[in-house]
Order: sequence, then structure tokens, then C-alpha cells
Amino acid sequence: MLRFLTRRVLGAVVIILAISFITYLLFFVLPTDPAQLACGKNCSNKVLVAQIHHRMGLDLPVYQQYWDYMRGIFVGRHMPDGQNCAAPCFGFSFANDQPIWPLISDRYPTTLSLAVGGSAAFLIIGVGLGMLSAWQQGKSFDRVASSISLIGNSVQIYFIGPLAIALFADNLGWFDHGHDPTWSSDPVGSLNGLVLPCLVMSVIFWSNYSRQTRSLMVEQLSEDHIRTARAKGMSSKYVFYRYALRGAAASIITIFGIDLGSVLGGAIITEATFGLHGLGTLAVNAVYQLDLPLEMAVMLISATAIVVFNIVVDACYALIDPRIRLA
Repeated sequence: MLRFLTRRVLGAVVIILAISFITYLLFFVLPTDPAQLACGKNCSNKVLVAQIHHRMGLDLPVYQQYWDYMRGIFVGRHMPDGQNCAAPCFGFSFANDQPIWPLISDRYPTTLSLAVGGSAAFLIIGVGLGMLSAWQQGKSFDRVASSISLIGNSVQIYFIGPLAIALFADNLGWFDHGHDPTWSSDPVGSLNGLVLPCLVMSVIFWSNYSRQTRSLMVEQLSEDHIRTARAKGMSSKYVFYRYALRGAAASIITIFGIDLGSVLGGAIITEATFGLHGLGTLAVNAVYQLDLPLEMAVMLISATAIVVFNIVVDACYALIDPRIRLA
């Protein structure tokens, strides 16, 4: 298991480095001169642009710029203009000339809370509903659950979000409208403020997981080893949970690993729908303001999070199916 995880971690490091280099090229080499963007759209002062060019270190070779940028993330960086940027240093924002990391660290808990809470919700609801449908295969519950899953998979967050707010928050008062979490000072209030956004975000996912789980469970229940276990006198519940569910779990985990990027995308849309202030709104504002350092930092952190989560998924996969460790 340790050797398996070591291989995955080393592969992840290579992937993250490749992503960081390609991202740096896209943001600081291919587009319009970043110094011109930092100066402003209508800036025509060539002396000022040259000063910004030097202050940002853009007069250095590309490989030196990239090395300084990556080194600054881990050990901090002394900028050419004399400013000290403590680790993790992602540079300074074009919009307000402030260090980027404090901006991200202030917003990241919202996005992470949405992603984790939404994932927990759609896994519990989707897998649970799919298991019940497989257990009640062909019966009324199975048909109703399949219809609900199909409807849920057809709607979008920006459509059901306002409806959920109007019904469950404004009219019924069951949930909070949704607000940014402050876990250190108000954990209960933070939880209440995220319940409705997480449930709304989970709808399009649990609908898909319900159908996938049902299909996988039905397929597992028709396998020869399941019939053999039943022929040996094992109870239906024991066979269902011990053999069928374990056989389907590996595929469900694989699907979850593939969906991690979509989960972050769903969190960004949910933030906009509920007026939350996370990485999604921060990235959108950075795009409008042409704030390249901030855009790059958000992209790098999001990519790193997806890679790390995939390692965790691979570890869970290896625990369920030991054959994966030898791959």
C-alpha cells in the first residue's frame, strides 16, 4: 500500500509541476503584456509600463520568472521593487496591489465547505437511493425513484437554487438563505448557512449517482458469485451488502474521482446563485479585471486540490480492491 501511494504521490507532483508551467506560460507569456494590463487598459505611459515590467520581474528570462514564482510559493519571495511577499507567495494582485494569498485564504473555506458538504450530500442520497432501487428492483419504489432521478438530472443549479430559496427559506423557513461560513467563531451558524446550498448543489449529482448505483448493483446481483453465495444459504441482505455493494463500490469511487472537477464547478455556480463569496466569485472578478496573478493562483490551487483528492480516491479504491495496488 505504501509503495502504491508513493507512486501516486510522485506522479501527482509531476502533474502539478506540468500544470503550473503550462499555466504560467498561458498567463504570462502568450497573452498581452501583463505589465500593460497592470498599468490599465488605456495606459499609454511607456515609462510607467517599463517600471511595472521591472517591478514584476518580467524583464528576466521566462525560466527564471517561473523558478522565482514557484520558489516563492514555498519559501516566499523578495520582489524586484523591494516588497517582501511571505510564503505562500502567489504574487500581488493587479487590481489592488495586495498579496494574493490572503485574498484566497479568506475565500477558500467557502468553496471547500461547499465542495465537501455537497459531495457528502450527493453520495449519501444518491448511493442510498440507488441501493434501495436495486433492492426494490421492478417495484413501485424503483420506478418512482428512477423518475425522480431523471428529473433531477435534467435541472440546473441556477434554476432550482432560487426556487429552493423561495420555498424552503422564505415561505417555509426550514433553512437559512445561505451565507459564508465562519467555522472558528460560529460553527452551528455556518452549518445552517450551508445546508440549503449544499443540498441544491447535490441534486444534479445525486440524480446521476442514484442511476449509476442502481445499474451497478443490479449488474452485481446477476453475477455468478452472487448466485453461488445464495445457493450456499446466505441471506439476501448479507449477500447484498457483503458482495454486491462491495463489487459496485469500486466503480462508484472511480466515477467520483472523475467528477471532482465538476464538483468544484458546481460549487462555483452555487456561490453565484446564493451570493456566497468563494473562489468562484473571486475568479470571476479576476477575469473581469484582467487580474492575471489572481486568476493563475486560483487555477493552480484548484488543480492541486483536484489532484490531491484523486490521490485520496485512489487510496480508497486500493483499500476496496487490493488488485489495484499492483497496477
